[in-house]
Amino acid sequence: MKLKAFLSLSFFSVFALAQAQNNTSYWQQHVDYTMEVDMNVEDYNYTGKQELVYTNNSPDTLTQVFYHLYFNAFQPGSEMDVRSLNIKDPDRRVVDRISKLEPEEEGFLKVNALSQDGTALSYNVAGTVLEVNLAQPIAPGASTTFNMDFNGQVPIQIRRSGRNSAEGVALSMTQWYPKLAEYDFEGWHADPYIAREFHGVWGDFDVKITIDADYTIGGTGYLQNPEIGHGYGEPNQKAIKPTKGKYTWHFVAPNVHDFTWAADPEYIHDKLTAEDGTVLHFFYKNDEEIIENWKKLQPKTAELLAYYNEHIGQYPYDQYSVIQGGDGGMEYAMCTLITGGRNFGSLVGVTAHEFAHTWFQFLMATNEQKHEWMDEGFTSYISSEAENVILNEEKPNPQAGSYSSYFRLAKSGFEQPQTTYADRYALNAAYGASAYSKGAVFLAQLGYIIGKENLDETLKKYYDEWHFKHPTPNDFKRIAEKVSGMQLDWYLVDWTQTTNTIDYAIKEVKEVDGKTEVTLERKGLMPMPVDFYINTADGTNEAYYIPLRMMRAEKANPFPDMKRTQLEDWPWAFPTYTLTIDKPLSEINAMTIDAQQLMADIDRSNNSWSKDAE
Repeated sequence: MKLKAFLSLSFFSVFALAQAQNNTSYWQQHVDYTMEVDMNVEDYNYTGKQELVYTNNSPDTLTQVFYHLYFNAFQPGSEMDVRSLNIKDPDRRVVDRISKLEPEEEGFLKVNALSQDGTALSYNVAGTVLEVNLAQPIAPGASTTFNMDFNGQVPIQIRRSGRNSAEGVALSMTQWYPKLAEYDFEGWHADPYIAREFHGVWGDFDVKITIDADYTIGGTGYLQNPEIGHGYGEPNQKAIKPTKGKYTWHFVAPNVHDFTWAADPEYIHDKLTAEDGTVLHFFYKNDEEIIENWKKLQPKTAELLAYYNEHIGQYPYDQYSVIQGGDGGMEYAMCTLITGGRNFGSLVGVTAHEFAHTWFQFLMATNEQKHEWMDEGFTSYISSEAENVILNEEKPNPQAGSYSSYFRLAKSGFEQPQTTYADRYALNAAYGASAYSKGAVFLAQLGYIIGKENLDETLKKYYDEWHFKHPTPNDFKRIAEKVSGMQLDWYLVDWTQTTNTIDYAIKEVKEVDGKTEVTLERKGLMPMPVDFYINTADGTNEAYYIPLRMMRAEKANPFPDMKRTQLEDWPWAFPTYTLTIDKPLSEINAMTIDAQQLMADIDRSNNSWSKDAE
């Protein structure tokens, strides 16, 4: 199993003296789940038992813990409901639908009993969070066992989870179980489920799901009794015999931070073994209108896997599943749920994005409530690069769409810093453009600053050092600094913690003593190094590079075959910079700042000068 080697390396690195954002030795908590659930597909209620072994790897003694009860969001009057009713641009999938749910349509998770090492615990349900007082504190390095009896009801499909989706998928079981909240160097992250995404504790899952015998299940983990799974894989354990027309599916998932499954009686299940040995599973409805596209999707998914393996790092698990379900596209451990009634390009596009999340969220597991731009933006960047290759799009800049979206955001008057808590954005549109588009531009523009080769190396080094962990923005920045030799704190701060914009201009061009003097102006508050290009009368292109002083280093020439002159650093506080070209103005046809348009300059109309325009 490929994961074994990764686990041994990951275990060592987690507890090694790696420096994390809080400038102390890195640590992370660990949890092991054993769960048994029984689903009633007539009324969509289910009962469950959960044993949870929690290991406190922190330096703190814990006196309380918190669980997420995500399904409680799908009730009239919940925080998700009220937020949707009050935001100016509600998610079209939610709007007022939760407020109109009847009792039998709602979702809920109810805890019926909870104990710690055999001692009953007191607890309080506060919306989507279970607040638990411990019978005994958990000391640093100690483990404790929680046992819970719970029951739930699957809501009608509204957001991510649910039953009977618009495409007819019976069960999309995401965020379906009481899930222990994460505790890290910042403390507890017991966030209510309002709209955004997740943060979880790494651990092992052992899950048994009992459901009507005609249902097929796909999701997280390795099936232990595949002979009931219609050719799911090679058997390594005898099937649990059905009782009263039901089968029990048994899954194990090593070193993940969530567990998801979907089930439907009409699923077609295909498999494809990729070149690295990963088995790709595809679960989709037996609908003649979508079957052809889902068949064509399968080799493209294998190409995506190869691209991400090469450009980020090796996928560590033995399998991955693409499953029709949910309400759009959403990433989970070892699988994704996507809507399936799409044209082929859209089907590949959503798979490319959600599959990339395996690396930028499920292996490098950022806190999506606080650093949503790191998973959505990085995923948007790499999936656009991948699609450009495997779909032969031949776009000169695959990130052009993200730049355009960011420009609209920056000029809208509604932009908030990327450090804004994911649920605190005033507009859903502002959240989306900030997380996805501005997040993608963060990487593309970083390539402009440090050089594309250094960016590519940074992504690989980031994966090497931070897979199976919880990286922060500073952790990524430090990798980029080490790879490039540049100081980049200014970039992380200005781009993510402010709404400062970039705007450079050619202010004045004149001839002095047979030479050309060009005065550049920094009109925006955010500084950048400047790549300046000229085209001469004989058709030659030349480059002039102006490093930003606070970078304390320079990038290599992105066009080695083009003559480049490196100039003195530009100190940020100076609003203008004058450079001299050793040619008369008559010998220059045109000049431009950032000819590749990788700098997110919000007004490119003042970036160029041409003789014809004079």
